[in-house]
Amino acid sequence: MKKEILFGLLIALVIAVFISPFASKSPDGLDKTAEDLKFVDKAEGKTVISAPIPDYAVPGISNEVVAGSSAGLIGTLVVFGVAYGAGKVFQKKNNQSKSL
Repeated sequence: MKKEILFGLLIALVIAVFISPFASKSPDGLDKTAEDLKFVDKAEGKTVISAPIPDYAVPGISNEVVAGSSAGLIGTLVVFGVAYGAGKVFQKKNNQSKSL
């Protein structure tokens, strides 16, 4: 793995673990609008798929900062793994098509 990729991953992990706890606790624009216009309860419906890490906090960790940082760490690693794997698959396909 190239050191540029590892450096990028390291920066993303630092942001996810150490900077994300400082994110605003206020609702985002859509949630705030739904609250202001009093239709937030109408948006709630039957859960089709439950999130593995609901509300950006790892279940079972009582410390809110640690739970949020852990969620950021896990999410960053999962997204990196999927993107890196997809890149490798497409790179192999591209190399095979060039050799034909």
